[in-house]
Amino acid sequence: MATTHQHNPTPEVKELCKCLALDNNQLRDIMAKIEMEYKKGLDPMTAPTACVKMLPTYIRAIAVGEEKGEFLALDLGGTNFRVLRITLEGGCRSTMHNKIYSMPDSVQQGTGTELFDHIAACLADYMREQNLMSHSKMPLGFTFSFPCQQNGLTNAVLTNWTKGFTASGVVGENVVNMLRDAFKRRGDVEIDVVALLNDTTGTMLACSFIEQHCYVGVIVGTGCNAAYMERLENVPKLKGIVNSAEDGLPAEMCVNTEWGGFGDDGALDQFLTIYDQQLDQQSLNPGRQRFEKTISGMYMGEIVRLALEDLARRGLLFSGDSTRISERGCISTKMVFMHSTDGNPFAKVGEMLRAIGISNSSAADCANVAYLSSLIGTRAAHLCACGLAAILNRMQRSRVTIGVDGSVFRFHPTFKFNLDQKIKALLAVKCEFFMVLSEDGSGRGAAVAAAVALRMNRLVGA
Repeated sequence: MATTHQHNPTPEVKELCKCLALDNNQLRDIMAKIEMEYKKGLDPMTAPTACVKMLPTYIRAIAVGEEKGEFLALDLGGTNFRVLRITLEGGCRSTMHNKIYSMPDSVQQGTGTELFDHIAACLADYMREQNLMSHSKMPLGFTFSFPCQQNGLTNAVLTNWTKGFTASGVVGENVVNMLRDAFKRRGDVEIDVVALLNDTTGTMLACSFIEQHCYVGVIVGTGCNAAYMERLENVPKLKGIVNSAEDGLPAEMCVNTEWGGFGDDGALDQFLTIYDQQLDQQSLNPGRQRFEKTISGMYMGEIVRLALEDLARRGLLFSGDSTRISERGCISTKMVFMHSTDGNPFAKVGEMLRAIGISNSSAADCANVAYLSSLIGTRAAHLCACGLAAILNRMQRSRVTIGVDGSVFRFHPTFKFNLDQKIKALLAVKCEFFMVLSEDGSGRGAAVAAAVALRMNRLVGA
């Protein structure tokens, strides 16, 4: 590979890539559209057809950091699942131990009874290992990262399976009851399931245990989603269902936005590129999760590949040879992270190109690849900022901590900076916000959810 100090993309590539750079006026337009979708999802008249579902979680408070107790947690969301033992010690301190168990295909695709019996068996194994079998009614938080209609902290009806799960007899059922029934069938496990949550809500709660004012949780990883504390007066679909004057609990609730579906009705189309359209058409769920597909780590590498393939076919890269980048998935998001950096990224770009069989890249090729990757990463951060700025504008709090997790936020070298700067540019209210890495929302967050649930139960005398 030739060496050079040239860092600029070629003019032709820069012109063709303009569609990947959104200016502040476009971003404000997107922010206004997503704000309208939030309102639709919260209104009983429009919620059934809303693209952004705005699901109530029945979490009525964040942690205060002084919660104490020993908790169990289950984290189910894929081919492996975890059982955890978490001790909250107050003073924002906690200790955690966990064990990973396999989730065989035969269990994922068998019956619901087999699935929950397997979960109960693994929990019993863990409790024996930890000498917990003699502990009566240990409280448990259950992170269940599948789409649910939640009607209470322990009332969550599965709407549909995702991630390869097809266990029969679960869709349309309360998954907490199915878990409790599995414990009863065993007869040797005394557990009190006190809260079910998803990983995004857990991210907010885990952060709230160690940081003040954490009212928002965001995950930017394989998927992308946000949850936040909303005033009940702004959730008309809960009118007559939840009344803080009657139950004595705070007049707010955590809402799981499921914002990945924003744009499924075409609201984003004018801002999307031919590469976004191609990626969507080739995906497992065409026409769905359009917003998530512009941000999350599952898709970022493929958007870069599609754009590079187009530029090569136009004769603007790799001497017009697109064969090496024509294979779907050959550029991973991790590769994009490697060279989306400031300074001289050529060594990383060359390394990535050689890994996919392009050994004769020029200095101009490297500059163009680095530029394109940077644009797509920056666009992802800016679109995420639209969703978050719209939430902060709704909340109208003077100070907010945002708990964030996920591989894109953790490992993309410029994502956090670009996200922070663009939220500041888009905010329409005076709000001092801080983004904090929130680790293990699906584990520690489940324990905090259980602790908050017990506190709420004591307040209402349950």
